[in-house]
Amino acid sequence: MDERITQTSADPFEAKQEITLRPQHLTDFIGQSDAKDNLKIFIEAAKKRGEPLDHVLFYGPPGLGKTTFAGIIANELEVDIKITSGPAIGRAGDLAAILTNLNDNDVLFIDEIHRLNRSVEEVLYSAMEDYALDIVIGKGPSARSIRLDIARFTLIGATTRSGSLSAPLRDRFGVICKFEMYKEKELSQIIERSAGLMGVRVDPEATALMARCSRGTPRVANRLLKRIRDFSQVMGDGYIDEEITRKSLKALGVDDLGLEKLDRDILMTIIQRFNGGPVGIDTIAASIGEERITLEDAHEPYLIQSGLLYRTQKGRMVSRLGYAHMGIPYPFGDEEDNSEDNDDQLTLL
Repeated sequence: MDERITQTSADPFEAKQEITLRPQHLTDFIGQSDAKDNLKIFIEAAKKRGEPLDHVLFYGPPGLGKTTFAGIIANELEVDIKITSGPAIGRAGDLAAILTNLNDNDVLFIDEIHRLNRSVEEVLYSAMEDYALDIVIGKGPSARSIRLDIARFTLIGATTRSGSLSAPLRDRFGVICKFEMYKEKELSQIIERSAGLMGVRVDPEATALMARCSRGTPRVANRLLKRIRDFSQVMGDGYIDEEITRKSLKALGVDDLGLEKLDRDILMTIIQRFNGGPVGIDTIAASIGEERITLEDAHEPYLIQSGLLYRTQKGRMVSRLGYAHMGIPYPFGDEEDNSEDNDDQLTLL
């Protein structure tokens, strides 16, 4: 899949650049107020007791700050953090090597924890509950099991698919936090903070426009800010105002709702070729020449969250709001869709 300006996942190079913009303490973190307020109490209590923080699970869409928050927790606890990911831990021995190198109260952050191998996950159970590793030495009749004590640590898991976590693993987390999409006001504050760190002057109207186009995601907001900064430095004097922001967004193919060309192509294909739907995702993918997984993972979620698209039992349908955004009159009168039983067939993702 080609790189998209509004994609919510970060490539390795961009992830290194993001480090400089990431807040380091709770007071600097913007948004996720419920999770932030609760974790502030849990962290303070753990520090007073001199114990590790209970294991924490973050879940929600990519780009909302789960990795950043893990680093903040380690900073607030004044301990070291080890960062890895589910796919990177291929064998139980890999996990054992990581756990045995941790010190008391350290934080282990596992991104995409739902992608852990089952054999690795089973080793993690005893580590989380008993702070011990059950290791089998040898093979066949001579094999024997030994228990190795490890440091008392805090596991922070992050996942974009909480439903893919096994129940035994999910139940071992004492703190579970859902990360919500950000409001425009919060995104404006994030953009202002990032602009200050980057030494860029931004007009308030430009900030609001970028926030509106950021799909509720700080990572997208920071990416837009960086690209618009490039345009302002080449086409202007480096000051980002509303005019240069609109020109930059137009050049990037991003409209006022944060939709890219392929997002709009999906809506127009359903409207023009299939009378607004319902139509299956495979048919849509074939019609616009894209893979199904690209549409489902990268484009469809935001279209549904924005109320532009619906998923029904019969397929995808463009909403009244979707027609309005594309500048096309809604053809179904007062009906929201042309199905006989709207409540049974119309569901949000």
